[in-house]
Amino acid sequence: VELVESGGGSVQPGGSLRLSCAVSGYSISGFCMGWFRQAPGKEREAVAHIATHTIDYADSVKGRFTISRDNTENTLSLQMNSLKPEDSAMYCCAAQEFPCALNVADVLTWRYNGQGTQVTVSS
Repeated sequence: VELVESGGGSVQPGGSLRLSCAVSGYSISGFCMGWFRQAPGKEREAVAHIATHTIDYADSVKGRFTISRDNTENTLSLQMNSLKPEDSAMYCCAAQEFPCALNVADVLTWRYNGQGTQVTVSS
């Protein structure tokens, strides 16, 4: 399974970005999908998780980020609004075959992840 992220960049506080993750090798219809991030000097943080119908977010992004999946296109997306400087990090998508625990923190233990796309929020 190969995961390739795109859509990162630099944005001012309050701005928006939409990240995408293209998956090849397997259909994502059989996978839980999610995003995690890591900033320099900080631990990895699970951001969002989506199973078939269940979605979970880290408290730090609830109400600002929206995760979605397109099983037809085999892609995962993360819409990020109202971005803050503390959202700056490398964002990676992750995947795990069903079944998976319905807890966003478990994204950090999943079997597959991409190399990431950098998000920088600064004025």
